[in-house]
Amino acid sequence: MSKRDYYDVLGVDKDATKKEIRRAYRTLSKKYHPDISKADDAEEKFKEITEAFEVLSDDEKRRQYDQFGHDGPQFGGGGGFGGGGGFGFEDIFSTFFGGGGRTHDPNAPRQGDDLQYTMSIDFLDAVFGKEVEVSIPREEECDTCHGSGAKPGTSVHTCTTCNGSGQESFTTDTVLGRMVQQRTCSACNGTGKIIPDPCTTCHGEGRVKKTSKVKVTVPAGIDDGQRLRVSGQGEAGVNGGPPGDLYVVFRVKPHAQFQRDGDNIHLTVTLTFPQAALGDEIEVPTVDGKVKLKIPAGTQSGEKFRLRGKGVQNVRGYGKGDQYVTVQVKTPTKMNERQKELLREFASIDDEKPTEYSTSFFDKMRRAFKGE
Repeated sequence: MSKRDYYDVLGVDKDATKKEIRRAYRTLSKKYHPDISKADDAEEKFKEITEAFEVLSDDEKRRQYDQFGHDGPQFGGGGGFGGGGGFGFEDIFSTFFGGGGRTHDPNAPRQGDDLQYTMSIDFLDAVFGKEVEVSIPREEECDTCHGSGAKPGTSVHTCTTCNGSGQESFTTDTVLGRMVQQRTCSACNGTGKIIPDPCTTCHGEGRVKKTSKVKVTVPAGIDDGQRLRVSGQGEAGVNGGPPGDLYVVFRVKPHAQFQRDGDNIHLTVTLTFPQAALGDEIEVPTVDGKVKLKIPAGTQSGEKFRLRGKGVQNVRGYGKGDQYVTVQVKTPTKMNERQKELLREFASIDDEKPTEYSTSFFDKMRRAFKGE
């Protein structure tokens, strides 16, 4: 049976913050914990909720899941998530009670979150590429306290309640006996540090929301829906960690004449009846400018001609595509008497059946127009 979407399992949006994901997990895990809930499927639901939380609360796993879904490399096979054999008993108590078997340093450097920006560009800009400056709202290191969260001239202290671990221990009686468990430190709220005099700019957060200008180089050949990673242009890191990345998703506007299919371009041109019958040389537009195209006599409506190398440069540098020109023969709707007379004359000397028109039809048309 296919797995449910992890965001649906927790009841959060795809752009939910870590805080929203954690809050949703706490609510649902308490509701469906097997020791609390009387529902028949409580254990199954609890496992499903825990599995979803483990993925969505981890930046790397969440990035993999958003890109590949349940088929991602971290989620395939029977080895659990991230190749570690699944979500253990200690992890359940760790998250459920706010701490637990696995400890981590809350003040260790952490990479900032990635950001996504959708950019709308013109058809020809996607073909040839360009440099664009975009405005990105993001969290950046506070310039006043340089990320410490403390007012300049003051210092940050290690929390004496949890000794900097961000968690405090407590003892509780359970069905398994008396157990020592952990929860988020009530004194420092899990940060492991106390800031007596918070920075007045960021209010102790160490980061502030800003709108920054970022230069994005649109690569030649980028296509609609493709994504570009701009390294280091995401949210600022925490505790001196590196910033996240910016992912730019492109939306290419349609062109009035050209249609794109991969690295190839398609164009439709209209020919007059005499041009198709007698042949001609016409000019057709390409993304590189106009070129001449020879139309052979007897060309049928719907025929396609290929212009080699007149398509789009492959975005990974694998050469250029082609342009395909499809012709449509226009039947005249308004004719003067002389034109009608010529067509009647042509019809009178054409003694072949309509199904046999193919070659002789255009030969006779050519002769009729040339007066042969």
